[in-house]
Amino acid sequence: MNGRATLYVRNLSGPVEGAPPSTSASWLPLLWFGGLLGLSYAFVLARLGHQWFTDDDMSHGMFVPPLVAYIVWQRWGTLRSLPSAANAWGLLLMIAGGVMLCIGPPSLPTFVFMSRVGFVLSLIGLVLFLRGFATLRELAYPLLLLLFMIPPPGFVFQKLTLPLQFVASMLSEQLLGLLGYSVLREGNVLHLPNQTLNVVEACSGLRSLLSLSFLAQAYAFLFDRRPWMRVALGIAIVPIAVAANACRIALSAMAGQVNPDWAHGLFHAMTAWVVFVFSFVFLLLTHQLISRAYTLFEKNKVTRDVS
Repeated sequence: MNGRATLYVRNLSGPVEGAPPSTSASWLPLLWFGGLLGLSYAFVLARLGHQWFTDDDMSHGMFVPPLVAYIVWQRWGTLRSLPSAANAWGLLLMIAGGVMLCIGPPSLPTFVFMSRVGFVLSLIGLVLFLRGFATLRELAYPLLLLLFMIPPPGFVFQKLTLPLQFVASMLSEQLLGLLGYSVLREGNVLHLPNQTLNVVEACSGLRSLLSLSFLAQAYAFLFDRRPWMRVALGIAIVPIAVAANACRIALSAMAGQVNPDWAHGLFHAMTAWVVFVFSFVFLLLTHQLISRAYTLFEKNKVTRDVS
């Protein structure tokens, strides 16, 4: 305009200098190729969605995409203000995701996990390739949340299940002892006067830890927008979940002393809600404690700076 022209230089390895903010129309390529990406992974996503509805340990997975969509919608104003700057590294990530989709038979659990992670990797690559690092930084948190919808591979469960079984049985023994119950622990087996309780793999608490970790992230985003709080609550939920699982085992043991059948079956399954209720209450308390400690620290810091 006014006899002057502005030259924009596109650099595939970095942002566009002087580029104007993006418009809604500039996002159409990402939506178009995102739809094609979904079609390419349709079989993988369909099997993943079926697992959400058939596997109780992954039922939280169905809530991950709505939360991610809500976060993107909340940040839409900021995203529209970011310039579009294509980056060739995104294409390499998309190729790597495509390779992960194609390798190995789809019936083996390890390759199933790789193909699902390949979808997330390809999606990250697509955002980077079409929009650049600025957009990817803004979408980093919701994109990483997508990993919560994918069950971990079997070898992760195998490595962590046994240690968690011992921790859960040890904490349950201590809790029962504090409550006045006579209990003897041998490994992951609890011996009580009227019963013997075996803390099996399903009672390790590892599977519920996945759901509770996602719950912590959802709570942190919805009720506290400070990014560091998501990390703090993500760390805090681990001991909370372990303690809650120990309470569940102790509750089953106490119920079994009244009626041995209550230590198994429907009553034992219902005590799974104890884990979530206990964990959520302590998540709220932990959040308040961290917030108050941070507020007190900031006040003391201001006082020291003034003095």
